[in-house]
Amino acid sequence: MSQIFVNKGDLKMIFENLKKLIAKELGVKEENINLDSHLVNDLGADSLDAVELIMTIEDEFEITINENDATNLTTVKAIVEYIENNQ
Repeated sequence: MSQIFVNKGDLKMIFENLKKLIAKELGVKEENINLDSHLVNDLGADSLDAVELIMTIEDEFEITINENDATNLTTVKAIVEYIENNQ
């Protein structure tokens, strides 16, 4: 996979790229993913899915997400904001 580079402040681009990753990793349709989507409650992720998704996000966006932060990334919006602030 190729890394995704976005300019700081481009939340829409981060969201669009993240939506593609989530759809692929969790096997859900992109149109079912929005900023308020909860990974477990809305998108059906289990703990293994969440770990794999975090690893994919780290690889694709070239960031490191520590374990404490990862536990707080429960919604798509939280992940977008984390990526934007840590890229």
